Amino acid sequence: MAPSSRPDLMALLAAKEMVLVVGSGGVGKTTSAAAMAAAAATEIGGRVLVLTVDPAKRLADALGIGEIANEATRVPDAAFSDVGIEPNGELWAAMLDTRQGWDELIRHHAPDVEVRDAVLANPLYQNLTGRFVHSHDYLAMEKLHELHATGEWDLIIVDTPPSRNALDVLDAPRQMKEFFGSRLLRWLTVPYRSRLFTVASKPFYQIADRVLGSRFLQDIAEFFILFQAMERGFVEHASEVERLLVDERCTFVVVSTLEAAPSHEAKFLARELLRRDMNLGAIIANRVMPSSFMSRGSATSARKLVRLADDGLANDVGGELDTDPAVVRAVLTEIGSRFHQVAVVATREAERRAELAELCPLLVAAPMLDHDINDVADLLDLAAHFAT
Repeated sequence: MAPSSRPDLMALLAAKEMVLVVGSGGVGKTTSAAAMAAAAATEIGGRVLVLTVDPAKRLADALGIGEIANEATRVPDAAFSDVGIEPNGELWAAMLDTRQGWDELIRHHAPDVEVRDAVLANPLYQNLTGRFVHSHDYLAMEKLHELHATGEWDLIIVDTPPSRNALDVLDAPRQMKEFFGSRLLRWLTVPYRSRLFTVASKPFYQIADRVLGSRFLQDIAEFFILFQAMERGFVEHASEVERLLVDERCTFVVVSTLEAAPSHEAKFLARELLRRDMNLGAIIANRVMPSSFMSRGSATSARKLVRLADDGLANDVGGELDTDPAVVRAVLTEIGSRFHQVAVVATREAERRAELAELCPLLVAAPMLDHDINDVADLLDLAAHFAT
């Protein structure tokens, strides 16, 4: 892809092959990932893929593909031409499908057809894998590894799964490796590998069967015995994923709002990425209040608004809006009186923004949009804020 000369987020995207968009839930990771992908396809070129998790339907509609599926789908040229844009490259989108992703992993790592079919047919398989070792987090990393290995994409942007702990996605490969050597796995499978242990533990399992249902623990053990047959493949692949996360071709973009809890999580995550020698490329501060709210002129205007509301302004506005001046006066007074609270929030946001900027040389801010993302033009409009 042709490099961008602009010293901003586009330059970072042009220099990398993999971007992981991370952060706590509800901060706009999915939209930010899609906006970066659309901008990269438009300005940088090449084949750009955004891999997202549980995208909102309006995002699929904005990309003009109706539905984002597990298989990569190209965003049609019409999605760009309809808004007067001619991209330099191709934009593709895919969704992480947990069940299909696990099926693909089993097919890939199973040592033979018998083990593969036995695992896929196991009645516990669907329920257990959906709750297994931060399933979404691990699959997202596996999918990144798989897609990058194909060599089909110039840039892959991964919208990581929402999580109570943003580090889950980084820890998922290690947790997978640790699981295969865990006491839990040995406890579940040893009774069915050792005749002596089976005899000694038989009373316990008989009681468990009466409480949990016939053969419940045995069914679980049989499933994980099958799973252990794939240990080598899973462990080796998890190690490859770990190496990929520290590869110089991979970078992380932390997305956060400037509210107290998300920004605290973002600072923790940024420090942890640096501690692990992972590339922290940028921090996106999302839904930021205008800096003008902190100016002396804004505070003065708010005080004047309260005074003028009682000096005839309410009558003028009421006449223009065909509204009772008393109602207008109450609204104007409330807005002016509460502006100080808004200014305090904006000041706190500025302080948190400065703290984040100390952790990363590239911090960009995007304002709170007054509309939904409806098309590619809206995504590019959001991405334009990332360049400032």
